[in-house]
Amino acid sequence: MSVSPSPADNAHQSESRRFATGRQFELRRGDALAVITELAAGLRLYSRGGVELTESYGDDHIAPGATGITLAPWANRVEDGIWYLDGKKQQLDITEASRNNASHGLLRNTGYVLVDESEFFVTLEATVFPQHGYPFLVRHKVRYELDQNLDLRVSQTLINDSQSNAPFVLGAHPYLRIGDVAPEDLVLTVRAATRLVADERLIPRSTAPADGEYDLSGGARVGGLLVDVALTDLAFDGGSARHTLTAPDGRSVSLEQDENCQYVHVFVTDTFPGRSKAVALEPMTGPANAFNSGDGLRWLAPGEAFTMRWGIAASL
Repeated sequence: MSVSPSPADNAHQSESRRFATGRQFELRRGDALAVITELAAGLRLYSRGGVELTESYGDDHIAPGATGITLAPWANRVEDGIWYLDGKKQQLDITEASRNNASHGLLRNTGYVLVDESEFFVTLEATVFPQHGYPFLVRHKVRYELDQNLDLRVSQTLINDSQSNAPFVLGAHPYLRIGDVAPEDLVLTVRAATRLVADERLIPRSTAPADGEYDLSGGARVGGLLVDVALTDLAFDGGSARHTLTAPDGRSVSLEQDENCQYVHVFVTDTFPGRSKAVALEPMTGPANAFNSGDGLRWLAPGEAFTMRWGIAASL
């Protein structure tokens, strides 16, 4: 189903119009359209030939279920918002009260500033200032581009402006769809060998083979899935891993991520507003609670930058 009013209908209107997610940056190339939001440098819409390939939302709403937002300086969760830096306890704000976690980084409610734009691309940037729980000065730069194949390419770069090494995990939270095809009829394929076994607070405690209901390597019908799991040991081919939704008529849309993203979080839910099912495929450089487990955690030296790349491609 399509949201009403849709970003495609509204993104071209005057910048004086007020959107809950701030300024809307519209990219067009051929029959491809992408709409990027000032808030959280989020992907609000990607479509080809009028076929919506991501979930969206109305003008007066912020992203439901974190739809399309970018995540820095951590993705997913930090248990109790607590981690330790050189033996000293760090306490982040609790932003997931139901599970007592610090969730989805520090820029979810931040407006990004425009760095550069053209008809085909836009680059946005936001700063994380030193604060309780994260005493570092870093910048998160996000670039969206429609390439010559009309695929959407995204790069997320973290830059450390601090005088000390800064820890981080980067990620993004897109939900994929194929137009008006019933979500239950889509087939989800993710080639991964390992899953992270999480507790009731979605904090990983161990690993296990990605088997049974978590074996998506041969494709699984979305109608039979309700999962919220991080997968790793992904199958990379030519430097990228691809996770695909396929419609009964053969059309498909894929989330691609580079080798800097060794994890993907698969979230198939029946709670997305207005949809019987919704599928989030979240590329991440590390899993939940990486600040404590160290899994996938990276550190940036002063002045250093790190980039992860992902994208969405379609066969229609």
